[in-house]
Amino acid sequence: MFLYFVKTINCRPTFRRKVNDVLQPHHDDYFLLRWLRARSWNVDSAENMLRQSLKWRRELEVDGALVKTWQQPEVVQLYQPCGVSGYDKDGLPVVILPFGNLDIVGLLNSVSKQDLIRSTVQVLERNLALAAETGNYEVLVIFDMDGFNLRQYAWRPAAELVIQLIQMYEANYPETLKACFIINAPRVFAIAFNIVKKFMDAYTLSKIQIIKNDPAKWKKVLLEYVDPDNLPKYYGGNLTDPDGNPKLTTKIRQGGKVPKSYYKKNLQTTDPDSEHEYTSVSIKKGDKIKIEFDVEENGSFLKWDFRTEGHDIRFGVTVRDPDGKESPAIRHQRVAAHQMDESGVLACQAPAKYIVTFDNSYSLLRSKKLHYRVYLAPPLSDLGILPEDAAALVADDDEEETKEANDKLKDVYEGAELEKFESNDKILDVVH
Repeated sequence: MFLYFVKTINCRPTFRRKVNDVLQPHHDDYFLLRWLRARSWNVDSAENMLRQSLKWRRELEVDGALVKTWQQPEVVQLYQPCGVSGYDKDGLPVVILPFGNLDIVGLLNSVSKQDLIRSTVQVLERNLALAAETGNYEVLVIFDMDGFNLRQYAWRPAAELVIQLIQMYEANYPETLKACFIINAPRVFAIAFNIVKKFMDAYTLSKIQIIKNDPAKWKKVLLEYVDPDNLPKYYGGNLTDPDGNPKLTTKIRQGGKVPKSYYKKNLQTTDPDSEHEYTSVSIKKGDKIKIEFDVEENGSFLKWDFRTEGHDIRFGVTVRDPDGKESPAIRHQRVAAHQMDESGVLACQAPAKYIVTFDNSYSLLRSKKLHYRVYLAPPLSDLGILPEDAAALVADDDEEETKEANDKLKDVYEGAELEKFESNDKILDVVH
């Protein structure tokens, strides 16, 4: 405690001075401490983290249209599971996510990845706004993994989206999690968690409790944190729907299988930028192509969507300022664009040159056939883009196919080491 006090006294004033130019009236001392703690009291690192986060908020219009006016697509409103049942004993929002019911493949086939990211951010912001109403900065989260289908996440676009959302959360919402309870986790969940935890901050991991798949035990734990009148009956509380449904579906969206009638619905006719033609090229093994854009107007948008045939491609965006200094705008990484169209948008700063790279230099054996559309759009308030086409995946959760899913996950995360679990008790120990 004394060391914490000393660090607070020494670091907070310096940090405030360094970031004073970007602070808003509601950015109090506790706000500053969150970023300092997230970077182990390294003032320069905390400053960079905060500035990058504020830049991200501007680009996504988090404090403007995204929270105030943007409407989630209908399929997201119906099939993205989430809700708030009430408040815990400390007055923090209780967020319930029936994650096992998430049909991430169906959603990715129905809306753009960007829309799923925006809808997640919108939910996060609204939950934190509820916390702020009671003078708090944290939420309590219950992840219900009943029905979890590992094979969905062996599909690379789905797995990449989950990792992207985790990284987004870690980079922009430090120390906003009071506790996270994972319940009803099937045996195969350990495989997935073993991978995604590598992308989590130590603080986040310290807040996660995976409880053995025994309703009597996890209900007891939940009731230690939440009064029954703020918890659905299904989770050990008193709340039900008017018709008696114990899962409180009037407040908690349950998710479920996305009907194929939503797949790729109106994607061609609703694309406002359909006048931009696609270009098809073959990128030789060991080669790359670069596309450059001179941005002269602040708030212009760089937009892209592309698809490859048969194999992935490395993609990234670099920005070069008037002094010739280059920095990454979109980190270069391999993208499984042969499985699903990759779409994206980037708000640009001017004056600058933006360089889009499609890189096949890592491939020593194969050329890559690429179909792409990359262009610069004038400043707009709408960040929406839509993919052209996406492959559907039909996968049933089958323990006999766990090894197949595990192997696919290893392909997705090259170099990831999976621990071995020999028994259900070892996978899901009671941690409370």
